[in-house]
Amino acid sequence: MDYTRENFSFKFKKTLRYLKLYGPNRTFVKIKGQYHMNKSFDKLPQNKTNKNTKKHVGILGCGNYSYSVISHYLKKNYGKTIRGAMDIEINRSASIFKDFNLDYYTANSNEIIEDPQIDLIYIASNHYTHAEYAIDALNNDKSVHIEKPHVVNESQLERLIHAMKKSKGKVRVGFNRPASRFGKLIENYLRKEDGSTMINWFVAGHEINPDHWYFHDKEGGRILGNLCHWTDFCYRMISEENRYPLRIIPSRSEKADCDISITYVFGDGSIATITFSAKGHTFEGVREKLNLHKGNTLISMDDYETMRVDVVDKKKVYKNIFRDHGHELSIKESYELVSKNNEGESIKYIYETADLFLKTKDALETQKEITIKPYEESQLY
Repeated sequence: MDYTRENFSFKFKKTLRYLKLYGPNRTFVKIKGQYHMNKSFDKLPQNKTNKNTKKHVGILGCGNYSYSVISHYLKKNYGKTIRGAMDIEINRSASIFKDFNLDYYTANSNEIIEDPQIDLIYIASNHYTHAEYAIDALNNDKSVHIEKPHVVNESQLERLIHAMKKSKGKVRVGFNRPASRFGKLIENYLRKEDGSTMINWFVAGHEINPDHWYFHDKEGGRILGNLCHWTDFCYRMISEENRYPLRIIPSRSEKADCDISITYVFGDGSIATITFSAKGHTFEGVREKLNLHKGNTLISMDDYETMRVDVVDKKKVYKNIFRDHGHELSIKESYELVSKNNEGESIKYIYETADLFLKTKDALETQKEITIKPYEESQLY
C-alpha cells in the first residue's frame, strides 16, 4: 500500500501507531522511505567527481528497504560509507545519492560491481536479480549482503555456490529475524535443552495486489519473497546434526503461496509449522506469533514486542521498548565482513536454507510431500 496516497486521517493514525511501535527516529525514516519511492526530479542531481573518497560500499536496488533500512543503518553506525547506488529507476538511486551524500548514482549495475573502490555490495533489487548480481560481484572479488531470497531457482543456487568457491569475497544473507534481540535469546534458551522441539508460527502478511512484481513468473512468488524468513528461522532452531532427513508436508487450498500452512518434520522428530495468512491490509505491518517448546522451556513471542519464557517454575517476561526485527544488527554484521574481516556464510548454509524454501515452494505447488537431505558437495558437481 502506498501510504502517501491515503487521506490525512489515515496518515496521522499510521504515524502515531508507528511512533509507538518504532520510536521517532525509525518512524521518521520510514515516512521518508515512502516518499522516496515516488520521488521524481525535475532535473537529476550532478554526480560528484572526487576519486579520493574513503567510501567503499555499493547498493544495488534502491527501493524502500535500501532507503529506510540499509542506507539508514549504515549512516547511523558508520557515517558516510556508501559510495554508489544503482537502480533501474534512476530517480530512486538519485534520491539515495542526495539524501545520504553518496559519490555517485547510476542505472548501470556494472558501474557498482566493477568499481575498484567498492569492496562490499548490498543487494536489494527484485528477487530474480539477487543471485545474478551477487555472482557478478563475487566474480569481481566483492563481498556481498544478499537480501532474501538469495536465489529463486536451483540453477541460480548452483551458480552462486560455484562463484563463492572461486571468489575472495564473502557472503551474508539478509535473514534479519535471527539477529533480533528475541532471536538471540531464543537461540540461547534452546541450546540449554535436550530433545526434540515443537515450533508453531502464525504469520499475517501484507496484502499484495495480484499484478505485483512478486507474482511475476521468474520472481518466485511469496514463498520465496516472504515465507523464506520463517523457513530459515525454523532451520536455524534445529541443531545441525538433528535436521535431516527433513520432511516437508504442505497444506493449501486454491493458492500455493497465500493462506497456506506448511509442516516440517526434522530428523530428530522436531516439528515446525508455519501458517501464513494474507487476506487484507495489516495496519501495523507483518504480524507474527511464535510458540515453542523444548525440554523444560516454553516460549511465547508476540511481534518482537514481548516474549515470555517459562522454565519449570521460573517465568521471565522480556519486553522491547520498540519492535526489533533484527534489521540493524543484520546490516552491521554484513558491514563487518570487510570492516573486521569477519567470516561470511558457509556454502553448506547457503545451500541448505535455499534448498528448504525452494522445496517448500515445490511441495505447495504440487501438493505433495517432499523429503530433503543435507548438502553434499557431490550434489552439484
